[in-house]
Formats: sequence, structure tokens, C-alpha cells
Amino acid sequence: MVTVFGSCNMDLVAYVATPPRRGETVHGRAFSTVPGGKGANQAIAAARAEVGTRFLGAVGDDEFGGRIRATLAEAGVETTGLRTVEGHSGTAHIVVDDDGGNSIIVVGGANDVMDRLHPGDAEAIAASDCLLLQLETPLRGASAAAEVAAAHGVRVVLTPAPAEPVPESLLSNVDLLVPNEHEAAVLTGESDPERALPALLDSVPEVAVTMGGEGVLYGNRSGERVRMPAFPVRAVDTTAAGDTFVGVLAAELARGTDTTEALRHGSGAAALSIQRKGASGSMPSREDIREFLEDSGS
Repeated sequence: MVTVFGSCNMDLVAYVATPPRRGETVHGRAFSTVPGGKGANQAIAAARAEVGTRFLGAVGDDEFGGRIRATLAEAGVETTGLRTVEGHSGTAHIVVDDDGGNSIIVVGGANDVMDRLHPGDAEAIAASDCLLLQLETPLRGASAAAEVAAAHGVRVVLTPAPAEPVPESLLSNVDLLVPNEHEAAVLTGESDPERALPALLDSVPEVAVTMGGEGVLYGNRSGERVRMPAFPVRAVDTTAAGDTFVGVLAAELARGTDTTEALRHGSGAAALSIQRKGASGSMPSREDIREFLEDSGS
């Protein structure tokens, strides 16, 4: 069982040829509203990888909240731990350019109530194989969730995004840290992932740095190093590629898959997702991933 303690948002996505600079107005060619948020995205990715998945989070009592809840449930995510609170749901304002790149502004909304554990959260976490965390909810809540997981031998996987310094009180309970290159640089001051990796391993037992088109760099305190190249595909929209990778990686680890194979499945899932538009709607099924890996000869 994978439990996700984290954020859920409505993604408001504008597609443009080139993103606007400060003070500039540009024409967009399309717009969509898609349920997302790093926590919800990771939960959907894990559920589509056919591992039992539950989500602990909050939505507002607005139209967006109802859509987010329905999307999670339709993906097979258990939502009994998803609270509805007064006010607006979280939103992410996303600009996607013709190269598939994106920039994102997140407005927390209902996610801000996840600054603590709510009734039933600790029991749900303790009964899990893996706990997924991100930083779109308050650090205090993520730290409390990680502490419960560590006390019950539950593997804790943290995506340190949005990028910001992470307190030792949280890192001390993290088993696997999954930053991208930018986040790794923020945490260590090292722009080169090869140099950032050993610095990160001073704080956590395992690290997987995602590097976009350059693949994934994994290492642990036992000295194991794995550099997994990215699959050569054309990116249409990279939104939630990292969340897809982490969700599928956690699903495979919860299933008992060895780390290298779990990394391969996560990489394959991310490669599939960037060939499709949107966040949650772009995430592949376990069968999609299996077929892609077979066709890729890996």
C-alpha cells in the first residue's frame, strides 16, 4: 500500500509558443483545467501502476474540489482521507510552451490545512508500505507524517518540490529523496548532480536525482550508483513527468521490486507521460509501461 500525504490542485493550463517575459502579453493557443497537484499526481500514478493507493489531503468546498475528488476516485485512489474544508481548492497556474517546457505558480488554498495530521491519518500511514511526501503542503504536516512512518518502519519518499531548504527534522525520517537537478542544487549548492549526490547522501540513505533528458542518477550510502539514461521520445508536455516517475517508482518499491528495476519502470512511465498533454490525464497504466519497456528493448 502506498499512502500519499500531500497536495491536490486544479491545474489551469495555458499553451503558448513562447512563454511571456515580465511585462509581456502573448497569445495562447489553448487552455484547459485538469485536476493535479504534486500529491494527487503521485497518487494517481501509483494507482495506475496497480498498487493499492490512498490519499491524505484537503480540497475546498468549491467546484474544483468536487472534480479533484472524482478524478482521484476514478483512478482507483482511496479518498476517505481527503477532507473538504471551507474555501477554495488549491490551484496551479501553468504555462506550457512548444518545446514541452513549463512554468508553474501554485496557490495553496485548502492544502494549507495539511499543516498537521488529522484523525485517522497516523493509522493510515502506519499501515502502509510506502509514504510519499512533497513540499506543496506545510512542512510541519509533512514532518509529522514522516515521523509516524519512520516509527512504524514505513519507507518514506520525499520529493523536495517546490525547491526550498528542508529541515533536518524532516530529512532525518526520509529514506529516499527524489529531487530534480534544480532542487538538488538548492539543497546542496552544487549545480552538478554528480557532486550534489554525495552531499545529499549525508542527509538521507538513498537519492535519485531526475535530470530530464539526461535520465536519472541514483545512489545510496552503501556505495551503489546507477545512471539510467532517459528514453528518447519527443516531449509534448513535461507537466507532472517527475510526479509520474515518483509515483510509479514508489508503487514498484511497495510491490517489492528491486531498486534498479523500479527506477526503470518510473523512467518508462515518465517517458510515456511527456508524450501526452496534461498532468493526471497523461499518466500511463501498468500495462502501458510494460509494453513500452518491451518495445524499447529494455
